[in-house]
Amino acid sequence: MEHITLLSAEKFLGFVVLGFVTGLYGTLIGAGGGFVLMPILLLLFPKENPALITSISLAVVFFNALAGSESYALMKRIDYKSGLMFAAATIPGAIIGALNTAAVSRPLFNGIFGTLLAIGGAFLAFRPDPKDCVRGNHRHYYESCRHLVEANGVCHDYSFNAFVGIGLSFVVGYVSSFLGIGGGIIHVPAMTYFLHFPVHIATATSHFVLAIMALTGTLTHVVAGTFPQGSNITLSLAIGALLGAPLGAHLSNRIQGRWIIRSLAFALCLVSIRIIMTAI
Repeated sequence: MEHITLLSAEKFLGFVVLGFVTGLYGTLIGAGGGFVLMPILLLLFPKENPALITSISLAVVFFNALAGSESYALMKRIDYKSGLMFAAATIPGAIIGALNTAAVSRPLFNGIFGTLLAIGGAFLAFRPDPKDCVRGNHRHYYESCRHLVEANGVCHDYSFNAFVGIGLSFVVGYVSSFLGIGGGIIHVPAMTYFLHFPVHIATATSHFVLAIMALTGTLTHVVAGTFPQGSNITLSLAIGALLGAPLGAHLSNRIQGRWIIRSLAFALCLVSIRIIMTAI
């Protein structure tokens, strides 16, 4: 473990830069940055067990999501009522996922990770652009309506099936904690395509949910004794993520929703190829 627990000044600075890029891009698309960080960690530390790598990634995702949520809160883009509901559903999934990671071999983990990334990227690449869905007054009894006004005065009216949202959030909690990717790469598309959230509201609310979910997964690794082995590298990455997250939230004002989804699809397909190659 010495090569991962002890870092030179040059390596520490390098991981700060990596954390900055992760925080910036992860906050921009509402994914928490774990899908960027995990493939890099898997390639940098090919002999480490999946539990250690995921514990580091989840901790960084937490700091990234926390900083990004603060920025999105100032923009008034977070749907807190929906976010708390979804976060409650992710907690049991996050605990189970974090515990199950230790039972999977490294080659199998790489294969699962790469395959799911490829599926997610293909889904986003071939789906039509998401459209902000306004349901108006015509809705079913099981749907929840939201009215949200951003700090810049932009209004959003949308409705969604709360039961579907809760079910999706449980799955997101498990998969994201198991893979150490934070969950935004699943949650943001699910919220836009299946729950009809406006893209920018989905990215902000997903970030809020990620902060709670990633903290749950990290604490599970702490209790299991996995996380302390990677505390030094986590610190350097977290410093960078805390610096990059506010910039990512600011840039989200300048990028249209469809480009956020397309950039996410491109990134998923790119990293999935490299990870699958390491599993073969």
